[in-house]
Amino acid sequence: MIRFSRDLGIDLGTANVLIYAEGKGIVLREPAVVAVDKNDGKVIRAGSDAHRLMGRTPGNVEAVRPMRNGVISDYDMTEKLFSALLRKVVGYSLVKPRVIISVPSGITEVEERAIIQAALEAGARKAYLIEEPLAAALGAGLDVSEAKGRMIVNIGGGITDVAVLSMNNVATSSSIRSGGDSFDGAVLQYLRKHYNLLIGESAAEEIKIAIGGVTERSEPLSMQIKGRDLKTGLPREETITSEELLELFKRTARPILDEILSVLEQTAPELVSDLTETGIVLTGGGSQLYGLSELIAQRTELPCRVADDPDSCVALGCGKSLAWLSTMQEGPINLARRKLMQEL
Repeated sequence: MIRFSRDLGIDLGTANVLIYAEGKGIVLREPAVVAVDKNDGKVIRAGSDAHRLMGRTPGNVEAVRPMRNGVISDYDMTEKLFSALLRKVVGYSLVKPRVIISVPSGITEVEERAIIQAALEAGARKAYLIEEPLAAALGAGLDVSEAKGRMIVNIGGGITDVAVLSMNNVATSSSIRSGGDSFDGAVLQYLRKHYNLLIGESAAEEIKIAIGGVTERSEPLSMQIKGRDLKTGLPREETITSEELLELFKRTARPILDEILSVLEQTAPELVSDLTETGIVLTGGGSQLYGLSELIAQRTELPCRVADDPDSCVALGCGKSLAWLSTMQEGPINLARRKLMQEL
């Protein structure tokens, strides 16, 4: 329990929530899952404890992800998740924290206000928003203060943000509701279609991490998976290989590649020319998919690399932006960002 800080930076992702406490760094990293008793609405578990219950709960308990595609899909559940995770960090302190929350660049004002309201009802004193690409760039250690184009691609669980930054501002940005979860879903569908085998989301993610990829490996990998036979309903085991999943993962990655190319087309030629030197930096958990940086470099003909500790970049960027809390305005991201940019 962290009682020393009243300012928190929050990476509110589809898959995970990370909280940065001023002066201490990242103090919480939990799955964005909440388990609730459906009879009385009481939170039973949140974060890692709730994630372990997914697919294993009795009839009266529901374990869900309240965030989908980077935005709130279930307001009440999001507020309960916020409350539970904030309590893990600040306890039952009488002084409520101020929070900066990262949001996708393509979020609507209605979705922005929903996140702000959920944070306030969960126990925050004041809530501010920052765009995920800007937070990711700050967390990755990029110098975005210069009049030089820098491209950031943040691949989260449910959404991918693509942006070109210059002079502490977002020059061009776009987001697509496709990310790491899209690869998990593709694996689920593939096994259902080709093997008549049903597995859980966690197992699909394990397959993606262990043998998934968008470029060929020097040595093919294989993995044994266990699931339920859709015809007999009985447990069954199959062996799948990285080679047979290659085209599946390449197809799933195509929308992300197309979005990167689209942003490049919309960016001023002077900034695009800068990218031949500064390249593309990938952040977010999805950026670690095998071969993705090489595939992006091949398609764009620009240098591409994965940031150090890509999972934490957005949260670290939120933490860095805490220094400008006093200059930010509450409300929609456009207001908050404009005020912040004047002071950076």
